[in-house]
Amino acid sequence: MNLELSEEQHAVRQLAKDFVAREVTPHATAWDRAEAVDRSVVGKLGEVGFLGLTLDEAYGGSGGDHLSYCLVTEELGRGDSSVRGIVSVSLGLVAKSIGQWGSEEQKQRWLPGLTSGSLVGCFGLTEPGTGSDAGNLATRAVRDGGDYRITGTKMFITNGTWADVVLLFARTGDAPGHKGVSAFLVPADSPGLARRPIHGKLGLRGQATAELVLDDVRVPASAMLAPEGRGFAVAMSALAKGRMSVAAGCVGIAQAALDAAVGYATQREQFGGVIARHQLVQELISDISVDVDAARLLTWRVADLIDRGEPFATESSKAKLFASEAAVRAANNALQVFGGYGYIDEYPVGKLLRDARVMTLYEGTSQIQKLVIGRALTGVSAF
Repeated sequence: MNLELSEEQHAVRQLAKDFVAREVTPHATAWDRAEAVDRSVVGKLGEVGFLGLTLDEAYGGSGGDHLSYCLVTEELGRGDSSVRGIVSVSLGLVAKSIGQWGSEEQKQRWLPGLTSGSLVGCFGLTEPGTGSDAGNLATRAVRDGGDYRITGTKMFITNGTWADVVLLFARTGDAPGHKGVSAFLVPADSPGLARRPIHGKLGLRGQATAELVLDDVRVPASAMLAPEGRGFAVAMSALAKGRMSVAAGCVGIAQAALDAAVGYATQREQFGGVIARHQLVQELISDISVDVDAARLLTWRVADLIDRGEPFATESSKAKLFASEAAVRAANNALQVFGGYGYIDEYPVGKLLRDARVMTLYEGTSQIQKLVIGRALTGVSAF
């Protein structure tokens, strides 16, 4: 793997830095307090091509490689993880799944809007009773002539109140476990689909998170993404790449924590000098720096494997596991450097810690990642 970024990758990273400085960082605290990101940011993300990264230009994509995608995701995570989540889900989980599994008609219908930001996608997998146990869904899709009728509830759905299309997973047959799961592209304005915003979250407060309730929602059979019974494969392929995106966002959180801690420690004076001269403060900062570098390299390895067409799922789990836990450590150490000032939202590190904490939970908890890695190493499933 060549760790030297190309000129194009440097340009993409700088574009992302400039975008975050202009469109995200100035508003992050206000969005967090209001529990709402300004939706106009979606169109702006589309204008600069961030919602079309790695996708075919024939469908409105902006091309590029997966390392460029990671560089953009990292910068968005550094600015505000709630904004990073928009891209990770609408592009990373939904649009990329349509690009990989969709029919030509599905690609033509959905991808141009998703890549431009005129449409937003959400990923309807998690349910109130099935989080980590994704193969045991209760939502059902029953065949009715040329249509399917879908009934069930989805929980903690990122972009849920904003979405124009739901990549929804439901049980279509009596086959046990994941074998009976299929995927559908459900228009969010379908009769019978209700959305309830979820507020009061610890972190990612600006993100549009929702509960989706489907009461006999009717969609045509042509809305099915991939063959019947292949929904679990669609979900797992999306999450394998999605974990790389989350890892990159966690690198951004950790980098923001490092930047804040260094900036504060070199200015704040105590005991006759700046606190950066104290050994234990330097220890906190050095620990953050090592975590940033290690998490970044693990994430870049996944991008390199994907771009070379090599297997990457286990490495993606390793990157997500390490980077999410590292982001929590980094934000916590940065808060310690700030002392009491870190505990109020006038300064950024409290928000970083709150946003980091959920990263160890969604798109596969840290414990699930360890099971995935352990199974890959031993060939034995642990339950």
